[in-house]
Amino acid sequence: MRGSGILLHISSLPNNYGIGKLGKEAYAFVDFLKKAKQKYWQILPVSPTSYGDSPYQSFSVYAGNPYFISFEQLNLDGLLSKEEYAQVNWGDNKNVVDYGLLYEKIFDVLSLAFDRFKPNESYEKFTQENKHWVFDYGLFMALKFAHGGKAWYEWEDDLRLCKPNAIENAKKKYSEDIEFWVFLQYEYFKQWNALKEYAHLKGISIIGDMPIYVALDSVDVWLSPELFLLDEDKKPIEVAGCPPDDFSKKGQLWGNPLYNWETMKQQNYKWWIDRIAFSAKIYDTVRIDHFRGFESYYCIPFGNTDAVEGCWRKGPDYELFQAVKQQLGKINIIAEDLGFITKPVEKLLKKCGYPGMKVLEFAFDNPKNSYLPHNYTNSNNVVYTGTHDNETLTGWIKSQNRKTLAFCRKYLGVKRNKDISWAMIKLAFSSCSDTAIVQMQDLLELDNSARMNIPSTLGGNWVWRANENDFSDKLALALADLTVLYARD
Repeated sequence: MRGSGILLHISSLPNNYGIGKLGKEAYAFVDFLKKAKQKYWQILPVSPTSYGDSPYQSFSVYAGNPYFISFEQLNLDGLLSKEEYAQVNWGDNKNVVDYGLLYEKIFDVLSLAFDRFKPNESYEKFTQENKHWVFDYGLFMALKFAHGGKAWYEWEDDLRLCKPNAIENAKKKYSEDIEFWVFLQYEYFKQWNALKEYAHLKGISIIGDMPIYVALDSVDVWLSPELFLLDEDKKPIEVAGCPPDDFSKKGQLWGNPLYNWETMKQQNYKWWIDRIAFSAKIYDTVRIDHFRGFESYYCIPFGNTDAVEGCWRKGPDYELFQAVKQQLGKINIIAEDLGFITKPVEKLLKKCGYPGMKVLEFAFDNPKNSYLPHNYTNSNNVVYTGTHDNETLTGWIKSQNRKTLAFCRKYLGVKRNKDISWAMIKLAFSSCSDTAIVQMQDLLELDNSARMNIPSTLGGNWVWRANENDFSDKLALALADLTVLYARD
């Protein structure tokens, strides 16, 4: 069934409190999607962000980001007074997230809510249903804050190596702190589930995002080192990344620990099945980042400063997804199949039956480019104008050479560069792809100052935020007309 939607991360929603939240602005955006006749809201990973602020580098594969908890909802629940959060300086620029400022101030406010909270039946149900991860996460965060934010591999040896006595003593010593972090997860998922239910009432489905790798500084690696390629001292042997290509001469060094696929296979991929099951519960569709890494993955020796030196190794391939299908049944998955795609990767995708991705910003170098819609061989894909890792359309237009732009204008049937953005959105909607997704920044025709991420760079990423007047009736109706015109309503 044909459909379309908008890519906008929760952090980019407007409000007065430093970062987008699961409050009234999120509900207003769902209303905007409904008015625009969209079917999907796509977001980035909702995990707590760590150093670098990337949602793809998180302390936990399960936890939700406490930054997104709505103060206003806590106020309605009697856990905060308005003065306790409204009078805090959350930054001078409403269009930019100041993660450093948030880190300094938000937990003091949330602690006030925790002090007033009384565990109830709903809380007990949440902790029971999530006991396989939430208390471990609470312990990890309590210890991290007790160590001044240091990574677990910088803690004293007994805790770093998870010696049983040290862990038990920490649980007792930091019991109240652990309860605080568990409380935050309860509040996050309570608010998330309410928002998701509202979206469903409006006919909107949520597309979530699952990073393929986990951060080294995470509870997942700390407590389950046997699942990763670490030495006896819990130091990585090799790390993840991408080899050099036309876009990055030294490749991309992500630094995530690689999986010990042999151990995971011996456990019948339980870790992955649990993770996918959880994601499928909180999202309607799960986009799996760097899908090609399941067929084969790039390994970089730990300690290298770039990704030039590395090698490819075979991944679990279809065996993993066969186990997923056997244990979980049909899961709605989008495979991010961008980058260096080989015949074996194409074979894996075809065998799984998951839709892949087409990105129009990659399309305009020659008429035979596979990202141009006339070359799509089937409708089982999701077409994007661009993703969070790309330039905005307006920025892309400014960065292209004359030859590319001439071909682009000719293909789109426009005479001016300023008309390319909406013509490309129209192209996505008119394609045979089952689903078309447009970044909010592209609908607003914003330049690269609104770009979400420049891969392999630190600082200035993940910070863009929208204004409340960006979600106008005029824009919604224009998008609705396009949606009806190409039968995506």
